[in-house]
Amino acid sequence: MADSAMPPEAGGSISETMFPDVKTTLNLFGIHKRKVRGDWQYPLHHHPQYEINYLLDGRQVMTVGGAEYAQGPGDLLLIRPGELHNSRSGDGRPFTYFCLHFDLDDRLFLPMLGRLEQVLFKEDSALARKVSPILRKMLEPELDPDSRSVSARMRLQSAVFELFALLWDAVSQEVSQLPPRAYGKEELAHEIAGRLQSISVLRFEPGHGRDEGQGIREIASELGISVSHCGRVFREVYGQSPRAYWSSLVLHESRHLLSDSKYSIQMIAGMLGYRDIAHFSRQFKRWTGFSPSEYRKQLHVQ
Repeated sequence: MADSAMPPEAGGSISETMFPDVKTTLNLFGIHKRKVRGDWQYPLHHHPQYEINYLLDGRQVMTVGGAEYAQGPGDLLLIRPGELHNSRSGDGRPFTYFCLHFDLDDRLFLPMLGRLEQVLFKEDSALARKVSPILRKMLEPELDPDSRSVSARMRLQSAVFELFALLWDAVSQEVSQLPPRAYGKEELAHEIAGRLQSISVLRFEPGHGRDEGQGIREIASELGISVSHCGRVFREVYGQSPRAYWSSLVLHESRHLLSDSKYSIQMIAGMLGYRDIAHFSRQFKRWTGFSPSEYRKQLHVQ
């Protein structure tokens, strides 16, 4: 196979511009626009991904890490992994918000976000002004998240990467104004998370069995740290153990595969590296309270 980066024969090139290789894993979770009643409340919870919460109309009060933040239209919240948070109406009236959770295996982007301690960005802040147009673009009909078409999915991914580019520019400016500090802990935790993502599914082959503990031991060994230090640093940044984070990744992949009727449950168990369908079914029911077949019926997938 020819190397796409192979230079032409001597004297054949008049000019050349080399662009960087791009290899990025993007995970998007729970993207939704929701209008709620004035007496609605979301209970205290946390998750292993970053959350962007953008208020479209009304008033919302979000409690993050024990601190309350009052949101008005156009205000944006950036919530870090593991942060306990809940929300309610700020004035007892209905409100509408747009929310997405994301994880990105970029070794520069996530540590940069990790340095940003600010949670609320008001409508007139530099960050909110930069990203608001693309957030509103994501709400356009052709990017309807309920659409399962390939084109709609690709448009959504394109919009999200545009969002990240703008977010990077805005966050870089914010972070440049912070006093210098060491943030190796965040970098290490994000490195662990990236490696967990890469092996959560792709590492396994049918019949080999799934051993989360072995995977975590391998990561710790590759990074030259102890398993206990690996777990301690990861928990401090993500608010949960590497094993729990890994389980959330596998659960997400399980749900994604179960939503596609072309895969039998036995095939899915093998694709995810479980020894047999019974082992997969027991684990999935432990996670969700439903067997894979019950979950699939709920999705109306035959």
